[in-house]
Amino acid sequence: MKDVQNSRDERNIYIDKVGIKNLKLPLVVRDRNRMNQATVADVNFYVDLPHHFKGTHMSRFVEILNEYRDSFDISRLGEILKATRKKLNALKAHLELTFPYFIEKESPVSKSPGLMDYLCTISAAGNGDEKMDMVLTIRVPVTTLCPCSKEISKYGAHSQRSIVTLSVRTNRFVWLEELIRLVEESASCEIYSLLKREDEKYVTETAYENPRFVEDVVRDVTERIARDERIDWFTIESENIESIHNHDAYAYIERNLKAEREKTVREARTKSQVKELISQN
Repeated sequence: MKDVQNSRDERNIYIDKVGIKNLKLPLVVRDRNRMNQATVADVNFYVDLPHHFKGTHMSRFVEILNEYRDSFDISRLGEILKATRKKLNALKAHLELTFPYFIEKESPVSKSPGLMDYLCTISAAGNGDEKMDMVLTIRVPVTTLCPCSKEISKYGAHSQRSIVTLSVRTNRFVWLEELIRLVEESASCEIYSLLKREDEKYVTETAYENPRFVEDVVRDVTERIARDERIDWFTIESENIESIHNHDAYAYIERNLKAEREKTVREARTKSQVKELISQN
């Protein structure tokens, strides 16, 4: 049968990403408390396409994933990307996995257990020339209470649910639980799946005593992340789903910590060299 995809295209336009989206697959991720956790991922899978090819072979993406379905876990992403580049004659391959990650949390006072789900995304890219680039993203729901509302009101203050999104590039392994905890500790109060009356009292009063703007949340996370030598780059964004406004509040920070550390080292070396030259003269 004629292979239309491999026929020549005369428009001379390179395509950055072409492939499949929204394919569901079982996935195994590392769990700090239980070794491994089985979940289900929405998969986006792409390669680049040279200008002279009319199309890519969409079925091959599914074939590759099926080859790994009995052992499809995060540790094999580099291997999967390498196999994809080879099978599709591509220079670059991209794989995105979005999945719910579950953590059992006890309510703060009654200690009633319940499962909290956090939406996570792992984005991996490989081009064969460098180390695989991987970005880990977590979305953490929290409570924030408005400092301005608390300051100007005789009693009470408006609060809202906030979605905090943290993306990181790392040089060593980092647990999902660590990142989630870091975000929750930067909010007015964390969220629980099960609350008794005494727990509701606790979370309401805790939020009241810890007011946070969206600006406070992203700055607090930035302070904590910057101290972690395992993190090379990150973005942090906080969006308040406002309870009294017809809009949401939003803040965002991006930092290349690896570059900042390297700059600090270079500056320190330069200062040391200058001092040495001065002492010699």
